[in-house]
Amino acid sequence: MKVVKAPVTFDIHSVMEGSDVAVGTKRYKDAKSFFAKVGDLDENTVMYDVYSYTKGDAKRGNLNWGLTVLHPLCVAGECNMTRGHWHEDRDCAEFYFGVSGKGLLMLMDEEGNTWAEEVSEGSLHHIDGHLAHRLINTGDEDMKVAACWGCDAGHDYAAVDAMPFGYRVMKEKGKLVFVRGEEE
Repeated sequence: MKVVKAPVTFDIHSVMEGSDVAVGTKRYKDAKSFFAKVGDLDENTVMYDVYSYTKGDAKRGNLNWGLTVLHPLCVAGECNMTRGHWHEDRDCAEFYFGVSGKGLLMLMDEEGNTWAEEVSEGSLHHIDGHLAHRLINTGDEDMKVAACWGCDAGHDYAAVDAMPFGYRVMKEKGKLVFVRGEEE
């Protein structure tokens, strides 16, 4: 029997590596639109990186494995976050797994009801396909979250643009403050 090395490695103390790993970087200049106010960060500040590994076509039954590394930054007092999305195929769920750091997984249903789950090392989160979701780093170190979702799920960013999450997460004097969207 032939035994080969795994084509991709995931060192939980580092990142995913391998020839088939795609890496996307979101810089402040590309993230400004989903913060309530413009901050004074350099345009090229890295807000987060997303590592993803896909095997197979975008069809039901095939899976993606990913890692988001969300840096501990604030924009005009608002905690750093991912853009957030629904899945294009609302029947596709997703799992998030807290690798390191701490923060929140913000969830929103199709009626706009918004809540969050605490994310920390070892936490496991099931995200129903009918929920919009975003990650928010509330800590002082990188927040790393692994994910597994269907290749056919897709990302529906336009729906979040049309109906934004109901809360913003701010830091004031080291404390978290939750601000309703209409109070911005």
